[in-house]
Amino acid sequence: MREDEARAWLTGKLGVSRETMAQLDAFRQMVITENAHQNLVSAASIDHFWVRHIVDSAQLLSFVDDDKADAAWLDLGTGAGFPGMVIAILRAAPIHLVEERRKRHEFLAHSATALGLGHVTVHGCRVETLNIAPVGVISARAFAPLPKLFAAALRFSRKKTIWVLPKGRSAKEELESARGAWQGVFHVEQSLTDPDAAIITATGVRPEAKTR
Repeated sequence: MREDEARAWLTGKLGVSRETMAQLDAFRQMVITENAHQNLVSAASIDHFWVRHIVDSAQLLSFVDDDKADAAWLDLGTGAGFPGMVIAILRAAPIHLVEERRKRHEFLAHSATALGLGHVTVHGCRVETLNIAPVGVISARAFAPLPKLFAAALRFSRKKTIWVLPKGRSAKEELESARGAWQGVFHVEQSLTDPDAAIITATGVRPEAKTR
Protein backbone atom coordinates (compact mmCIF):
# COMPACT_ATOMS: atom_id res chain seq x y z
CA MET A 1 0.00 0.00 0.00
CA ARG A 2 1.31 3.44 -0.98
CA GLU A 3 0.71 6.68 0.93
CA ASP A 4 -1.89 7.89 -1.59
CA GLU A 5 -3.66 4.52 -1.38
CA ALA A 6 -3.71 4.79 2.41
CA ARG A 7 -5.41 8.18 2.29
CA ALA A 8 -7.85 6.90 -0.36
CA TRP A 9 -8.71 3.93 1.87
CA LEU A 10 -9.55 6.24 4.76
CA THR A 11 -11.87 8.43 2.70
CA GLY A 12 -13.36 5.63 0.59
CA LYS A 13 -13.57 2.65 2.93
CA LEU A 14 -14.09 4.44 6.26
CA GLY A 15 -15.78 7.55 4.87
CA VAL A 16 -13.42 9.88 6.74
CA SER A 17 -14.38 13.52 6.22
CA ARG A 18 -12.07 16.28 4.99
CA GLU A 19 -12.07 17.84 8.47
CA THR A 20 -11.09 14.55 10.12
CA MET A 21 -8.37 13.95 7.53
CA ALA A 22 -7.00 17.36 8.49
CA GLN A 23 -6.97 16.30 12.16
CA LEU A 24 -5.12 13.09 11.28
CA ASP A 25 -2.57 15.10 9.33
CA ALA A 26 -2.20 17.57 12.21
CA PHE A 27 -1.47 14.67 14.56
CA ARG A 28 1.02 13.26 12.06
CA GLN A 29 2.85 16.59 12.13
CA MET A 30 2.81 16.61 15.95
CA VAL A 31 4.43 13.17 16.06
CA ILE A 32 7.08 14.12 13.52
CA THR A 33 7.90 17.34 15.40
CA GLU A 34 8.05 15.59 18.78
CA ASN A 35 10.18 12.84 17.30
CA ALA A 36 13.10 15.29 17.40
CA HIS A 37 12.81 15.37 21.22
CA GLN A 38 11.90 11.75 22.01
CA ASN A 39 11.95 8.57 19.95
CA LEU A 40 8.25 8.09 19.16
CA VAL A 41 8.49 6.33 15.79
CA SER A 42 11.37 5.04 13.70
CA ALA A 43 12.84 7.53 11.25
CA ALA A 44 12.38 4.97 8.47
CA SER A 45 8.61 4.92 9.02
CA ILE A 46 8.05 8.67 8.63
CA ASP A 47 7.95 8.56 4.82
CA HIS A 48 5.28 5.85 5.12
CA PHE A 49 3.38 7.42 8.00
CA TRP A 50 -0.15 7.10 6.59
CA VAL A 51 0.35 3.39 5.94
CA ARG A 52 2.55 2.33 8.86
CA HIS A 53 0.82 4.28 11.61
CA ILE A 54 -2.50 5.82 10.61
CA VAL A 55 -4.14 3.13 8.46
CA ASP A 56 -2.44 0.42 10.51
CA SER A 57 -4.35 1.84 13.50
CA ALA A 58 -7.58 2.79 11.72
CA GLN A 59 -8.09 -0.70 10.30
CA LEU A 60 -9.00 -1.92 13.80
CA LEU A 61 -12.35 -0.17 13.39
CA SER A 62 -13.20 -2.73 10.69
CA PHE A 63 -13.40 -5.42 13.39
CA VAL A 64 -15.68 -3.50 15.77
CA ASP A 65 -19.40 -4.01 15.24
CA ASP A 66 -21.73 -1.06 14.74
CA ASP A 67 -23.51 -1.85 18.01
CA LYS A 68 -20.34 -0.75 19.82
CA ALA A 69 -20.23 2.67 18.15
CA ASP A 70 -20.88 4.41 21.47
CA ALA A 71 -18.97 1.96 23.67
CA ALA A 72 -15.97 3.10 25.66
CA TRP A 73 -12.58 1.99 24.28
CA LEU A 74 -9.41 1.18 26.21
CA ASP A 75 -6.01 1.30 24.49
CA LEU A 76 -3.12 -0.14 26.50
CA GLY A 77 0.46 1.03 26.01
CA THR A 78 -0.56 3.79 23.59
CA GLY A 79 3.02 5.02 23.16
CA ALA A 80 3.18 7.61 20.39
CA GLY A 81 -0.59 7.37 19.88
CA PHE A 82 -1.08 4.17 17.91
CA PRO A 83 -3.67 2.93 17.69
CA GLY A 84 -5.38 4.92 20.45
CA MET A 85 -5.02 8.52 19.28
CA VAL A 86 -5.94 7.63 15.70
CA ILE A 87 -9.04 5.81 16.96
CA ALA A 88 -9.89 8.86 19.09
CA ILE A 89 -9.73 11.13 16.03
CA LEU A 90 -11.96 8.80 14.03
CA ARG A 91 -14.48 7.99 16.76
CA ALA A 92 -16.39 10.29 19.14
CA ALA A 93 -17.05 7.76 21.92
CA PRO A 94 -15.02 7.84 25.18
CA ILE A 95 -11.52 6.39 24.92
CA HIS A 96 -8.90 5.74 27.60
CA LEU A 97 -5.24 5.86 26.59
CA VAL A 98 -2.81 4.22 29.01
CA GLU A 99 0.87 5.14 28.80
CA GLU A 100 3.12 5.00 31.84
CA ARG A 101 6.20 6.69 30.30
CA ARG A 102 6.03 10.32 31.43
CA LYS A 103 7.21 12.05 28.25
CA ARG A 104 4.88 10.02 26.07
CA HIS A 105 1.98 10.51 28.48
CA GLU A 106 2.57 14.27 28.38
CA PHE A 107 2.75 14.24 24.58
CA LEU A 108 -0.55 12.35 24.32
CA ALA A 109 -2.30 14.68 26.77
CA HIS A 110 -1.01 17.76 24.91
CA SER A 111 -2.06 16.30 21.54
CA ALA A 112 -5.58 15.47 22.74
CA THR A 113 -6.00 19.04 24.02
CA ALA A 114 -4.56 20.62 20.87
CA LEU A 115 -6.86 18.55 18.65
CA GLY A 116 -9.93 19.30 20.77
CA LEU A 117 -10.55 15.65 21.66
CA GLY A 118 -12.58 16.08 24.83
CA HIS A 119 -13.64 12.42 24.84
CA VAL A 120 -10.04 11.27 25.42
CA THR A 121 -8.67 10.46 28.87
CA VAL A 122 -4.91 9.88 29.12
CA HIS A 123 -3.77 7.79 32.08
CA GLY A 124 -0.11 8.08 33.04
CA CYS A 125 0.06 4.87 35.04
CA ARG A 126 0.72 1.16 34.88
CA VAL A 127 -2.23 -0.99 33.85
CA GLU A 128 -2.06 -2.68 37.26
CA THR A 129 -3.05 0.59 38.97
CA LEU A 130 -5.60 1.74 36.39
CA ASN A 131 -9.08 2.28 37.84
CA ILE A 132 -11.85 2.52 35.24
CA ALA A 133 -15.15 0.72 34.58
CA PRO A 134 -15.30 -2.15 32.07
CA VAL A 135 -15.29 -1.07 28.42
CA GLY A 136 -16.71 -2.32 25.13
CA VAL A 137 -13.43 -2.48 23.19
CA ILE A 138 -9.84 -3.17 24.26
CA SER A 139 -6.84 -2.68 21.99
CA ALA A 140 -3.09 -2.98 22.46
CA ARG A 141 -0.24 -2.74 19.98
CA ALA A 142 3.05 -4.36 21.05
CA PHE A 143 2.02 -4.12 24.70
CA ALA A 144 2.54 -7.64 26.08
CA PRO A 145 2.32 -11.30 25.04
CA LEU A 146 -1.28 -12.49 24.84
CA PRO A 147 -1.46 -14.48 28.12
CA LYS A 148 0.03 -11.58 30.08
CA LEU A 149 -2.22 -9.07 28.31
CA PHE A 150 -5.39 -11.02 29.13
CA ALA A 151 -4.34 -11.41 32.77
CA ALA A 152 -3.61 -7.69 33.13
CA ALA A 153 -6.71 -6.36 31.39
CA LEU A 154 -9.44 -8.94 32.06
CA ARG A 155 -10.99 -6.78 34.80
CA PHE A 156 -11.77 -4.09 32.21
CA SER A 157 -13.78 -6.47 30.03
CA ARG A 158 -17.28 -7.86 29.95
CA LYS A 159 -18.62 -10.94 28.17
CA LYS A 160 -19.31 -8.97 24.98
CA THR A 161 -16.15 -6.85 25.06
CA ILE A 162 -14.19 -7.21 21.83
CA TRP A 163 -10.40 -7.30 21.95
CA VAL A 164 -8.59 -6.08 18.80
CA LEU A 165 -4.91 -6.82 19.09
CA PRO A 166 -2.33 -6.19 16.34
CA LYS A 167 0.26 -8.90 16.80
CA GLY A 168 2.61 -8.85 13.83
CA ARG A 169 4.07 -12.14 12.72
CA SER A 170 3.69 -13.78 16.12
CA ALA A 171 -0.13 -13.78 16.17
CA LYS A 172 -0.74 -17.49 15.65
CA GLU A 173 2.04 -18.55 18.00
CA GLU A 174 0.83 -16.20 20.74
CA LEU A 175 -2.74 -17.43 20.36
CA GLU A 176 -1.64 -21.05 20.67
CA SER A 177 0.34 -20.20 23.81
CA ALA A 178 -2.74 -18.57 25.35
CA ARG A 179 -5.24 -21.34 24.55
CA GLY A 180 -4.08 -23.54 27.38
CA ALA A 181 -5.04 -20.96 30.01
CA TRP A 182 -7.69 -18.81 28.29
CA GLN A 183 -11.03 -19.47 26.66
CA GLY A 184 -12.97 -17.30 24.22
CA VAL A 185 -13.91 -16.88 20.58
CA PHE A 186 -10.67 -16.04 18.79
CA HIS A 187 -9.93 -15.10 15.18
CA VAL A 188 -6.70 -14.27 13.39
CA GLU A 189 -7.24 -11.58 10.74
CA GLN A 190 -4.85 -10.45 8.01
CA SER A 191 -3.42 -6.96 8.45
CA LEU A 192 -4.26 -4.56 5.65
CA THR A 193 -0.90 -2.81 5.83
CA ASP A 194 1.56 -5.70 6.23
CA PRO A 195 1.21 -9.09 4.50
CA ASP A 196 3.29 -10.70 7.25
CA ALA A 197 1.26 -9.26 10.14
CA ALA A 198 -2.04 -10.27 11.69
CA ILE A 199 -4.63 -9.00 14.13
CA ILE A 200 -6.18 -11.17 16.83
CA THR A 201 -9.82 -10.48 17.67
CA ALA A 202 -11.45 -12.05 20.71
CA THR A 203 -14.73 -12.03 22.59
CA GLY A 204 -15.86 -13.88 25.70
CA VAL A 205 -12.31 -13.96 27.04
CA ARG A 206 -12.10 -15.78 30.37
CA PRO A 207 -9.67 -18.03 32.23
CA GLU A 208 -9.75 -21.71 31.33
CA ALA A 209 -11.95 -23.54 33.81
CA LYS A 210 -9.86 -25.80 36.02
CA THR A 211 -10.98 -29.41 36.37
CA ARG A 212 -10.35 -31.55 39.41
